[in-house]
Order: sequence, then C-alpha cells, then structure tokens
Amino acid sequence: MYAYTDFDRQFIRERAAQFRDQLQRHLAGSLDAEAFKPLRLQNGWYIQRHAPMLRVAVPYGELSSRQVRALARIAREYDQPSHEVFQGAVAAQNRLGSIQLRDGRAIASRLPTGYAHFTTRQNVQFNWIPLHLAADVMDLLASVDMHGIQTSGNCIRNITTDALAGIAVDEVADPRPFAEILRQWSTLHPEFAFLPRKFKIAITGAREDRAAIHWHDVGLRLVRNEAGQLGFKVLAGGGMGRTPTIATVMREFLPCDQILNYLEALVRIYNAWGRRDNIYKARIKILVKAEGQRYIDEVEAEYRRIVEQDGAPHTITAAELERVSRCFAPPPPSASAHCTDEKVARILRAAADDDVEFGRWIQQNVHPHKNPDLRAVTLSFKRLGQAPGDATADQLDAVAELADRYSAGEVRVTHEQNLLLPWVRCDALPDLWRDARRLGLARPNIGLLTDMIACPGGDFCDLANARSLTVAEAIATRYQDLDELHDLGPIDLHISGCINSCGHHHSGHIGILGVDKDGQEWYQLTLGGSDGTDLSGPPGAGKVVGPSFSAQEIPEAVEAVLDTYRELRQPAERFIETLRRVGHDPFKAAANAVRVTTARASSEAAALA
Repeated sequence: MYAYTDFDRQFIRERAAQFRDQLQRHLAGSLDAEAFKPLRLQNGWYIQRHAPMLRVAVPYGELSSRQVRALARIAREYDQPSHEVFQGAVAAQNRLGSIQLRDGRAIASRLPTGYAHFTTRQNVQFNWIPLHLAADVMDLLASVDMHGIQTSGNCIRNITTDALAGIAVDEVADPRPFAEILRQWSTLHPEFAFLPRKFKIAITGAREDRAAIHWHDVGLRLVRNEAGQLGFKVLAGGGMGRTPTIATVMREFLPCDQILNYLEALVRIYNAWGRRDNIYKARIKILVKAEGQRYIDEVEAEYRRIVEQDGAPHTITAAELERVSRCFAPPPPSASAHCTDEKVARILRAAADDDVEFGRWIQQNVHPHKNPDLRAVTLSFKRLGQAPGDATADQLDAVAELADRYSAGEVRVTHEQNLLLPWVRCDALPDLWRDARRLGLARPNIGLLTDMIACPGGDFCDLANARSLTVAEAIATRYQDLDELHDLGPIDLHISGCINSCGHHHSGHIGILGVDKDGQEWYQLTLGGSDGTDLSGPPGAGKVVGPSFSAQEIPEAVEAVLDTYRELRQPAERFIETLRRVGHDPFKAAANAVRVTTARASSEAAALA
C-alpha cells in the first residue's frame, strides 16, 4: 500500500482543522448554509433525505486493517441519528409500504444505523452521522491517513482500479503506482477544481477489464507495444446516467511516462469546451459524442503544445515511478512451505470432505494469484437482512482481524461492493473459510445472481425516484437455494434508484431502474448490459423491456426472465450468451406476461370486493 509521507499527513490534518473551523462557524450562524455547502462538499459531506452523508475516499480501493478499524469505530460511535431523525425516517419509509412475497410475507424498508456502505467506486459512505460531529470524524479519519477530499463536486474524483491489481495472473503491469501518481496530480489541481461536471478515471493493467474502463469519463489500460514498451490505451467519454455511452478510443498507445501530460491536455479541452449551461449535457461523454474527431484532434494539438512548448512538465520520471512502486511491493513471504499444485489439491480435498460448501466457496470466492503460493479471497457482503455493500461495525472489526491473520493486514473494496483479501496463503484457505463462515461472510455467491449491485436508493438518497434495497431483498429472498444459484450460473444484476445510475443498472445483464410515475414507485427492466469483463462480452447498455413494472411486479418479472433462460439455454451456456443468441423477444414476452397476470388478478379481486 502507498505509505503516506510527512507532507501527506500534514496536508490532510490541516484540511481537517480547516473543516472544523468552517463547521463551527456554520453551527454558530456566521456561515450560512449556502456558503457552507461547497466547503462541506469538498470534504465529502452531503445532506441526504434524512441526515448528512459522508463519503470517504478509498483511492484504488486499498485499505489497511488499521483503517478498517477506524471505519468500524466511526460506524459504532458516530453513525447514530437522533431519536427524532430516526423516527421521522421510519415513518417516511412506512408510508412507502412494503413489497409482498408470494407466500404473503412482506419485505419492509430497513433503516439500520452503525454501519458503513461500500460503493461501486470503491469508496465508503456513512448515512447517519449528525453534522455537529462531522469535524470529530474528519480528525479520526486523518489519524489513519484518510479523508473525504474529491469525493464530491465538479472535480477529478477518486481514481479506481481492478480489485486484483498487482496480483492478477492476466496483468501486463501493476496499475496502482500510476493510480497513486494520478491521485497526487489531480488532488486540488488548480485548473481542474471546478470542471463543467464531475470527472471519473478508472485504470487497469489486466487483459480482462475488471475496472469497467469503457464506462468512465477516462479509461486507461496498460499495454505493451511491439517493442515491449509500456504504455496506455486511452479512452474518453464513457458514462451512464441519462445517456449511457461507451468511451471512445483517444490513443491506442501512449508511452506511460506521458500519461499526465496527455491527461492535462484532455481535461483542459473538456474544461474549456464543456457545457456549463445544462447539467444534463455537461459530462465529457456529451462533448466527445458531439465533437467526435474534432475533440480528439484538439486534445492531440494541446498535448503537442504541452510537450514541445512547455517542455512536458508532467513527465513521470523513472525515479518517481520507482519511488511510488516501492510502496506497492508484495508483503514479505511467510515461513510456510511452497504450495505445489499437488499440495493445494490435497488441502482442498481434505477441507471439502469437512463441508461440501467449501468446494463451492473455492470455486466462486477464491481467485488465482500471480504468486502460486497465494490466493485472493472475496468476502461476500450479500445476505438477507443486509443491504448490498453494507457492513456493520462488528463486521468491519472482524474483517480487520481476518486481514491481519490471513492477508498481511490489507483489504480491498471491490466494484461489486464486497471486500477482498489479496494475500492469503493457499494452506490457510480452510481456516479462513471456517472463520469467514462463522461471521456470515463466506456465502459462495460471488458472481452469481444474489451478488447484486444496488445503490441506497429512495431509503436514503434525495435524488432517488424509488427504493432499491427492498427490491434487492425481495429478489434475493427468492433465490437463496445455492443449488439453484449455481445452476443459473454467472448473472450480473444491478439496481439503481434513479437515472443517475449509481447502481450501474445500464451494465447489468439484468438491470433495474427506479422511476417515478405520478408520485408512485415503478421500475424499468433492462436486459443484456455488460461492463466489459470476459464473462459479459463487449461493454454496452441493456435494452429496456416494455413499460415499467410496479414494485410488486418487478421480482416476478425477474423470475419470469430467469425461467425463460432455463427453458432456452443450451448446455453450459451462460445467461448473457443465451440472451444474445435468441434475442430479447422471448424474455420480453415472459416479463410482460407478469403485468397481464397482475392486472387480471387485480380486476378479479376488485370484482369480488
């Protein structure tokens, strides 16, 4: 992990002290809400539906066990609303009602406190911290080298990458040193502190795109040219929201030491040309789509000017790359014997005899590693009664303990809202599995239907049109049988409470979008989206299946789609492959039949009444 320098620590502690002064002036009435708003947003503080929300930056998803324990303390000691705020939130959610299951049970909105929420952009959010305690929380974060800088506002946001960065077997080069250099370059960049809109960068060094680079404002992939030189394939103009767009290739190859100079040009042209008169047309995806080759040419011209006239001031020197790369050296090897394939197989067979579920866990939750003695292990945070991505204070403390015991004190946040242990010895897998299972974190569903992505939705967010969490739980409740889940195979289910697509519904094999119709919650169903991973195929947005469904109908519609898949699939064919082979029509007909059945049942019930 990157080691903070004395300068880094001084910087974030002074920033925390500045925020304390700003907060005190606001609470005393000398700094009104309008003047305080940009100051709190620059430190990651939002005002949401019921209470303030804090977004904590986790650059490229890496956390130390010490940092995880600090997040647990924040959840336990600070993420607690006043009685009045909590009761008001409960009353508001009760008015929204529940989703009824087929057996008559209801899925109600849940408003837990004392937890952290992991996002698709590898950040951490808290939803219930009272504003008057905000400065104390920022001091606590600063004490463990954390902050909320550039988690909000029209700036370059948290740099994200592949959760397997530095350890993936298909990796050309480790992207984390470049992600850290990009973070330092972009933090409080004077020219890019007030862009037309927020700006997101993702980077990967692997053959398989596990960072979803095609869906970002800028996507970077480390590649080697024919001469073996390391460089970047540069994409720009991707994004979700109202106009889902796949990024355009700007450069097939850019020498890696020139990436800051090139990004300086790319963002500078966006800053100059991007629209500020219309928030919905201000993202770079709109500019790239509208200008096409003209935008690419202008970026190239500005890049040449920076290199030829300014002397390429942001060139990454070999010494600087080496300095930062040293921070990401693998942990020292343990004293355990080398794990040959035969030894690993023997260990796994013995553990599988102990519990048949262990074999499924190895298949779904354990990932190959560059070091043959090691594996990466995903801890699943997808279980009934707990929203996707949520982790309680006790769970966070337990994860920190697992990280110290099994993973050299390191944890990573994944794009799918789980946590990953990157340095697990092969011979420790059985013990880790038993410990994680006792904690409820070893469910072997990674990559399966119930490993869904969901934003907080209408339970918390001011922007949401509908709830996400009740829909997620209603679907998960129907598919708890592990035999059925494994039979269905890999399926990406993504749920967003509004068109902003924080739940990445566009890229889901099955996507669900909350919409508002005359003040009521309704949901659009999309099929065939992809984030660009090998299992999903080329990146692209799903297609909407007919008119929207009610909250009661949407779980039934998903079930109808999955039943159709089982009827039409060929041997060993995944859901997305069947969908692309036969087309959308059979799935659309099955989903829309749910609406007809529901309407008929309602009509009959009304007649009887």
